[in-house]
Amino acid sequence: MVPSSPRLTAAEDFGSLKACRPKIFSFFSGSGFLDLGFEAEGYETVFVNENHTPFLKAYKYARDDQALKEALDLDDYKPLYSSSSIENLLDDPATDGLSKLVKEASKVRSVPFGFIGGPPCPDFSVGGKNRGKSGENGKLTETYVSLICNMQPDFFLLENVKGLIRTKKHREFFDQQISRLKRAGYSVRFDLLNSLSFEVPQDRHRVIVFGLRKKSVKNAERKISNFSWEKKFEPDAILSMPWPKTTDYSEGGSVPPPNNVLLHMTVGHWFNANDVQNHPNAQSHFQPRAALPKFQSVPEGDTDKKSYKRPHRWRYSPTAAYGNNEVHLHPWLPRRMSAAEALAIQSMPPEFSFPSDMSLSNMFKTIGNGVPVRLHIK
Repeated sequence: MVPSSPRLTAAEDFGSLKACRPKIFSFFSGSGFLDLGFEAEGYETVFVNENHTPFLKAYKYARDDQALKEALDLDDYKPLYSSSSIENLLDDPATDGLSKLVKEASKVRSVPFGFIGGPPCPDFSVGGKNRGKSGENGKLTETYVSLICNMQPDFFLLENVKGLIRTKKHREFFDQQISRLKRAGYSVRFDLLNSLSFEVPQDRHRVIVFGLRKKSVKNAERKISNFSWEKKFEPDAILSMPWPKTTDYSEGGSVPPPNNVLLHMTVGHWFNANDVQNHPNAQSHFQPRAALPKFQSVPEGDTDKKSYKRPHRWRYSPTAAYGNNEVHLHPWLPRRMSAAEALAIQSMPPEFSFPSDMSLSNMFKTIGNGVPVRLHIK
């Protein structure tokens, strides 16, 4: 079961979430990590848009799992699935029933509905291609903003990498999109958040943009300016703790936990909590035999390199990014991280799993793209 956790409080505006069950339209859904965070707090997903077929298949597979349904009370959720590109949805909102669903939701403004999504981020990533708004992925952020402006949901959330506001040319584009949203009638705020603040065992920075439609929320400007992220911790307080640095690698070896850190924020704690050894995806990991000597030579806790990072079991993980040759190793075994272990680092519920015929590349790509399930609006 996903534990309740501190988030941006919107309940005062939207009433009792469990009672009114706001509707979610999900875009760039991946395998549904962000959606699960909302659903854990009582939101209902009514529309799912994911253009990459393997991700959409994984989304459906997870929602059909009875254990996950029971854990998150998802039995009555029957979203409309769409595999159309978001450009098609913008050009023709009637595609796959989106326009009809939005019109139905708009008629009942007492039950708010919102758009949520994290457009693909490689073009804005500091370690990515840096093509920005001109890149094929970068263009999708502007398309998502256009969809929000055109279809006028009561609220929206946009998630992306910190490069979107930290790199000068990307920041200019970002500011333009914020201005568009404000002109379209939204009160908007954005924050750069670290997942560590919300008890996710991962040092992961992301920009979160949140907006309220002024016609839907009374005093929206004042309320959104007063919103505060109910962080459990400030990231600097976590980062400055005396975490263990490195430990000589010893296959299967034990390392006693330190006494002066937050053990529930560690990789080892989440491996145990999610019972990763018995998870359906426990054996889902790459097995390149030629790399075995390398796997045995990297110290536990050595995460400074671009690749072949080995998280320490008694420390938080670096950002869960498993593409572009970035290899993360198991803390005490001579292999790469499994999908089950990577899901735990993303704070996913133990009941969530991928279909057995999903490729390893797709598993790790959707995990790395996903938003930690504890990072959502409460």
